[in-house]
Amino acid sequence: MKILQNISKLIADKTAVFVIAIAIIAYFIPEMFSWVKGNTQTIILGFIMLTMGISLTSKDFEILAQRPLDILIGCIAQYTVMPFLAYLITKLLNLPTDITLGLILVGCCPGGVSSNIMSYLCKGDVAFSVGMTAVSTLLAPVITPALMLLLADKSVDINAISMFISILEVTIIPIIIGFLLNKYLNKNESFAKLKTIMPGSSVIGLSLIVGGVIAVAGDKFFSAGLLIFCAIFFHNTIGYALGFLIGKIFHMSKAKNRTISIEVGMQNAGLATNLASAHFAAYPMAAVSSAVACVWHSISGTLLAQIYIQIDKNKDKKERKSMKLSPIRIPVEKDNKFHGKNIQ
Repeated sequence: MKILQNISKLIADKTAVFVIAIAIIAYFIPEMFSWVKGNTQTIILGFIMLTMGISLTSKDFEILAQRPLDILIGCIAQYTVMPFLAYLITKLLNLPTDITLGLILVGCCPGGVSSNIMSYLCKGDVAFSVGMTAVSTLLAPVITPALMLLLADKSVDINAISMFISILEVTIIPIIIGFLLNKYLNKNESFAKLKTIMPGSSVIGLSLIVGGVIAVAGDKFFSAGLLIFCAIFFHNTIGYALGFLIGKIFHMSKAKNRTISIEVGMQNAGLATNLASAHFAAYPMAAVSSAVACVWHSISGTLLAQIYIQIDKNKDKKERKSMKLSPIRIPVEKDNKFHGKNIQ
């Protein structure tokens, strides 16, 4: 178990590297991941959401009750900034229908589990991060299909009820099961050990979903690869910036500001990939776009967390340097008396 725990930690710490490696392997050896499709892909995503549920405790929900305004601001930002920003980018870049569909779908999805890890790494407000992810995910069965109906091209047939059921199956039900398992088995020693390997396991699951999409439609990537990457890059980067700006507007603390920046910018692209594969099979580049977002969000989230960490290090270094340069002031008596006696 100790070996598995170490492997899990390594994979979770190197999420971006691991996902990129799997994507490259899937492109050159597609038969290794061609089995990750349909129901198999849905089961894997359900497992990822199960790991999220296992990480939730009753205290997390108590925090939600104590901080409703923070969560409300975060979720409104997430479900307005990213969907409408995606729509705007598709119009500015004049993207084809299938890529447009993929980008808007990514924008309409809730926050992902990876954002909680990034928030932890950069000393953000982890409770706030978990709260935002949990609430946005619980709202997703209703809000994601509704936003897709509003923003997607009218020529695309969108079955909102079917999407509602899919999101319910792959997010809400696994999260509830995971939460209940954690609640009733938390004191079990074997279960406690099993929980420690969940972060790495969820990264492996995400990598398999990416690998499956690349294996099936990766050959189409280079026909519009640069266009897809540019759209995802602008969407993700501007999302981080606007999330940070919203935190500043509402005078949030440094930790909360970092968290809302990451939560708004990073979406559950794994869910978007699954929904694109299941509901928009006639538009294969939609799934490819979502899969590319999976990879890039993992990379950019890691980079942003490292930038925040470096800012802290530079600030600490500057403060230590200024303390060393500050002269030491020794208080001097105004007169020459000591304990009431003149000093001769």
